[in-house]
Amino acid sequence: MAPLPRTTCSPGGPWATSSSTRGRCSHSSPHYLDAVGAEHLTIEHALHWAKQPSQAAPAWRAVRLSTVRVFARYLTALDPATEIPPPGLIPAPSSHRIVPYIYTEHDITRLLTAAGRLHSAHRADTYQTLIGLVAVTGMRAGETVRLDRDDVDLEQGLLTIRNSKYGKSRQIPVHPSTVDALADYARRRDARRHRRDGRAHHHAPSATSFFTSTTGTRLLRDNVSTVFPCLVRDAGLASSGPDRSPRLHDVRH
Repeated sequence: MAPLPRTTCSPGGPWATSSSTRGRCSHSSPHYLDAVGAEHLTIEHALHWAKQPSQAAPAWRAVRLSTVRVFARYLTALDPATEIPPPGLIPAPSSHRIVPYIYTEHDITRLLTAAGRLHSAHRADTYQTLIGLVAVTGMRAGETVRLDRDDVDLEQGLLTIRNSKYGKSRQIPVHPSTVDALADYARRRDARRHRRDGRAHHHAPSATSFFTSTTGTRLLRDNVSTVFPCLVRDAGLASSGPDRSPRLHDVRH
């Protein structure tokens, strides 16, 4: 039998030890086929290598086997005894998209009612306004907490979303009723801050964010992610399946 060609460490060659990644090969490590004493690449060898390490995810194994198939096709020109693994030996997992929970108007009302029962007036006001804004504009939750006060033009009825998905920015016109709700929130937010500063006998730096926490700082996305499931539970919104648990992101739909 002809010996294996020593081109197995060419760029993209997968036959280094299992710590290698596609397109890279450690010249200081023994080649996989050398290590197992193989003279030809077989389907059995390909499968064994692709499943390394043993705890690797199915998607990773599928990628590795795909790499082996490409390499095996190249190798057949040098070694006719090479076996090319057929496609599908390690199926690539299908893309798994979470099915959005479709909120009814009644669901949104129940969420807003639950938010209104939060333990501080400012917190309740903030979450009611934020959820309502997501519902009427389709904004992402992360976009709402990143809103600065200068991004909310109440006179023109325009919201400016900066550096959102893929680094893009855009403007969203909002209905006059939404402008009124945002203006009411801003007025109550600032009034609470002034009262808090008065009790503390000092003036803390004013936050630039539109939505603020109870301490007057920017509302954090992590905090929203913690509070929202509690609101879902308090509103009595039940999941209709493992992939249909109500999320704030789904309010956009």
